[in-house]
Amino acid sequence: MRVIPLGGMGEIGKNLTAIEYGDDIIVIDCGLKFPEEEMLGIDFVIPDVQYLIDNKHKIRGIFLTHGHEDHIGAIPLVLPRLCVPLYGAPLTLALVEHRMLDTRTPYKPSYNNVQPGETVKVGCFEVGFIRVSHSIPDSLAIYVRTPLGVVLHSGDFKLDITPIGGVEGTDLASFAELGKEGVTLLLSDSTNSERSGFTASESIVSRTFEDVFRRYKDNRIVIAAFASNLYRASQVFTIAARFNRKVMLVGRSMISYVELARKLDYINVSSDLLITPQDAERLPPNRMVVLTTGSQGEPFSGLVLMSKGEHRQIRLGEKDIVVISATPIPGNEKLVSNTVNRLFACGCDVIYERDAEVHASGHASREEQKILLNLVKPKYFMPVHGEYRHLMRHSQLASEMGIPARNIFVLQNGDTLELDPSGGARPGLRVSAGSVLVDGVMLGEFEGSLLRERKELSESGILAISLVIDDEYRLAAELQIDSRGSVYGFDRGNMRPDIEAAAVSALENVRAGAVDREVLATEIRKKVRDVIGKNYRAYPGIMPLISMIGTGREARPQEGAKRTRKPGRPRRSGNTKKPG
Repeated sequence: MRVIPLGGMGEIGKNLTAIEYGDDIIVIDCGLKFPEEEMLGIDFVIPDVQYLIDNKHKIRGIFLTHGHEDHIGAIPLVLPRLCVPLYGAPLTLALVEHRMLDTRTPYKPSYNNVQPGETVKVGCFEVGFIRVSHSIPDSLAIYVRTPLGVVLHSGDFKLDITPIGGVEGTDLASFAELGKEGVTLLLSDSTNSERSGFTASESIVSRTFEDVFRRYKDNRIVIAAFASNLYRASQVFTIAARFNRKVMLVGRSMISYVELARKLDYINVSSDLLITPQDAERLPPNRMVVLTTGSQGEPFSGLVLMSKGEHRQIRLGEKDIVVISATPIPGNEKLVSNTVNRLFACGCDVIYERDAEVHASGHASREEQKILLNLVKPKYFMPVHGEYRHLMRHSQLASEMGIPARNIFVLQNGDTLELDPSGGARPGLRVSAGSVLVDGVMLGEFEGSLLRERKELSESGILAISLVIDDEYRLAAELQIDSRGSVYGFDRGNMRPDIEAAAVSALENVRAGAVDREVLATEIRKKVRDVIGKNYRAYPGIMPLISMIGTGREARPQEGAKRTRKPGRPRRSGNTKKPG
């Protein structure tokens, strides 16, 4: 049997793990991650699933732990290429369906609802589900009974003993039962493995919100949170009603998530509590709450647009209190910091510090991870879902809990863990894995060159040189030069004569030797770079645009060939037919 992580190892997001035995494969989660700062213009990143595509005839289904983007976000792009059944809790599948409609794919998935305590038989596997606490309802741990023992995937979890809304917390009894049965391999959430103690309960945030509403009764309150954190939204609605305030939802994802949760009865909120932007204009500021996206500083989110003064309905000022009810995802710290700075510049008071208890993580801290390890008592352990330091910290914790170091495996995306019938486990051969960038379309193998070109353009700009030449490679019109973002733009008067001379010189050099449009473009780039390099250290992207006019003869002879004309032979016009 092979366990194959194709995403989520050494990173936050892009979670995807395959379990393979013989001719059967099941997949757990299929998520995305948000682009890093240097991924210019990229919408999001998904796992490279070429290994699954090559073996799709073996795949018996994709099983989902919960409805966060880092666990379901890649499904609209991956599932149509695999054509396999999808299994998940009702809210999770509803969120997947919403994403499928949003991407306008014609593919119709085979949805299969599952509940905690149920089991599903697929191929040689029996897959079961355990209720866990997280920041979104319908979160599950998934266990798989295989011919070589039980593999348990914790999903994202924490041990919240005082969850809000009367929901049940993590089902520790079911984990203990699995521990008694015997767990061969545990894959466990590592996100908070650097945090000591226990993760704070979601109910603490409720008390903080109440305190904010009480202290700032004369102010408009703006709360930024993850759209998918439905428990957080539910708390805002409950407390707003208690303090006689109306709630305005801002952000497309916030509106759609809340509407979906209301439709499925995961959030109970009366229609008269929610107001439209038009209703908000008629209300005093201290009678309303704005619940918005933008807790991660996303460029076009509601909170960021407000902080820039660009939001159509909300103008922030001294009478506003902004609560950022989230901690930055690794890599988003600068975006969040910039947003906070702009909010203060607007005159707002901003509550965002971790010690203000405006956010509770949905992930287990070290003591909770210890409890799970102690209940399950796995023979082998593999930390998942986290940056490399999180995986290492979690592996050290497992060692402290008595699991032998030789039975702990810290893998990277594409590594495999092989388990054999004799009870042994060892790293196996790597499979194809990596990242696919999405910018409207999946970029795949072109991602490297595309990002490199974008980086060069962002740093040095572009210089375009347009030449119209005849079939003897002589200028037939005035040479045109234009630029965007390059040094030429502010030194146009001084540099133009030298650049023109360089282009003409390149034209003469090519005419004297091998006549070829590609050779001419290369020669122009070389000559112009020499001119710019005499005065500046930054070279823009140089783009020669060559148009040819003339007799209609072949514009691109073979490289190395010379064009010659017999002495005294007159040139023909564009009409090459003989008279009569």
